[in-house]
Amino acid sequence: MDLPVVNHEDYFAKIGDDHKFPINKFGELANYLIQNKIVKKFHKPYACSLETLSYAHSKNYISNVKNKTLSKEEVKKIGFPLVDSVVQRSLVATGGTVLASKLAINYGISCNTAGGSHHANYNGGAGYCVFNDVAVAAHYLLNRGLANKILIVDLDVHQGNGNSEIFKENRSVFTFSMHSKTNYPAKKSNINQENFDFVFYIAGVDIHFNDRLGKLKISDEGIKSRDELVIENFFSKRIPFCGVLGGGYNKDFNKLVELHSILHKSCAKCIGL
Repeated sequence: MDLPVVNHEDYFAKIGDDHKFPINKFGELANYLIQNKIVKKFHKPYACSLETLSYAHSKNYISNVKNKTLSKEEVKKIGFPLVDSVVQRSLVATGGTVLASKLAINYGISCNTAGGSHHANYNGGAGYCVFNDVAVAAHYLLNRGLANKILIVDLDVHQGNGNSEIFKENRSVFTFSMHSKTNYPAKKSNINQENFDFVFYIAGVDIHFNDRLGKLKISDEGIKSRDELVIENFFSKRIPFCGVLGGGYNKDFNKLVELHSILHKSCAKCIGL
């Protein structure tokens, strides 16, 4: 079996050539995975529907994003210009994680080539996150009876505060976030443990020693060991597993693409065992 991986050309958005978010990484990661024969063909998602988005976000917020009527303060908090391509990217990338979660149910393991927008909460976005794709996908699985208790393993350098806020009253989802204490956000959220029968893994590579926004000093080999440990643990237990990208802002763009690909390489390795 080949690793099911989700990708769409609309993961790229026009945010300006001088923007500090490396938006080109999504397209280059897709090229890297094909060129290195990690993936033969991608599964292509649709834009996430209003109904599915509204599981995790208020209809008022969704409407303001789609109509580009957020306030200047709300747009500033997100960090992206609210232009058509950003709106489209946010809808399609969220749809991508929903599709990847369904593929994980069917095949046991899957990945998106975007996702992990863990700072967005019910009423708004933040920190380069417009819609919280993992929260949307988790609700999707729960509402359709495809999972009963979900674990979100978040190893991005920043805490997944959006997920912990969205699910703080939901006993069907446990969010485990291991992050740098001194990184964004300044105020951390409390998280309570639950059992699980589906796993989302946010494999942020901003823990790398050469990352511009991270404050940890993890090596290439450290990231590889981390991913293999997490993925093999759950895959060996036959728990459906869905990996998403998370953050990454490496000073070396080519290295950034390579680091993100470790998630997909590690998942493909599990299938080949």
